[in-house]
Amino acid sequence: MTLPGSNVPLRGAVDLSALRNCPTAPSPSEPAAGAPADGNATRLVINVTDAMFPDVLELSKTVPVVVDLWAEWCGPCKQLSPVLERVVTEYAGRVVLAKVDVDANPQLAQAFRAQSIPMVVALVGGQAVPLFTGAVPEQQVREVFAQLLQLAAQNGVTGTVGAGDPGVTDDDAAVEPALPPLHAEAFAAIESGDYAAAISAYERALAENPRDTDARAGLAQVQLLSRVQDADLQAARAAAASAPTDVDAQLLVADLDLAGGHVEDAFDRLLDVFAALPDDVRAPVRERLLELFGIVGDDDPRVIRARSRLASLLF
Repeated sequence: MTLPGSNVPLRGAVDLSALRNCPTAPSPSEPAAGAPADGNATRLVINVTDAMFPDVLELSKTVPVVVDLWAEWCGPCKQLSPVLERVVTEYAGRVVLAKVDVDANPQLAQAFRAQSIPMVVALVGGQAVPLFTGAVPEQQVREVFAQLLQLAAQNGVTGTVGAGDPGVTDDDAAVEPALPPLHAEAFAAIESGDYAAAISAYERALAENPRDTDARAGLAQVQLLSRVQDADLQAARAAAASAPTDVDAQLLVADLDLAGGHVEDAFDRLLDVFAALPDDVRAPVRERLLELFGIVGDDDPRVIRARSRLASLLF
């Protein structure tokens, strides 16, 4: 991937003007979660809200800001985010990572035209520069960051952030509670790419407490990651297109769609297949739909609509 040239002023891929005049969030009186112990250093990884975005744009005039658009239900986001955090930390203040939960911050998601996630965009001098979409390998992330720093330097954005800089903070001033041991084991396994170990940890957590909803959701997410990690998207789509009633082929494409942030496409595909199948072979499609509903969340409007259509097909 090649970043846009810099012989002309940067031109953002999206119009961020509507977000420049949003009321800024008040600074907390205590250090934000994850901040250094002295409480004065800028956080290199920050959770950004719609209201905070004007401050982030201002910060990008000093140091390039990488924006990670993600969601809790997005499996590839859980693969990519730790890589971004690690690489940003290694740059020691020359880059800041701004994490945006698209479900909690719809205005930002709309401004960046986030059709699928994870989506990564840079801000340089208040302008947006598209980087990549999807969970790309770490080596590619490093190459993109190196190009971004060159682009930033050519546009006069060469500052750093560190101790004593006010930076940008969010409203989450409380330190998050420690994860239960089996959940922590699962997260560590996910970060290392060992999905089998993560699945085992979540299954043991559920054996200890069948009502552990976080473990159940985590298990569904990591099972999705495991199913799609070696899948070839183009080959999967070709196979599904050539065999519309091949359940396994349709399930795989639905998994890939959901993992890529195309939630409604995944649901619609499975509902269409469910409607076309005889009653005696529908069960795997229904089970996968329910699993994907759990990943996205029962309160999500897309899940509510899909559940309603599933109910009408059942009865």
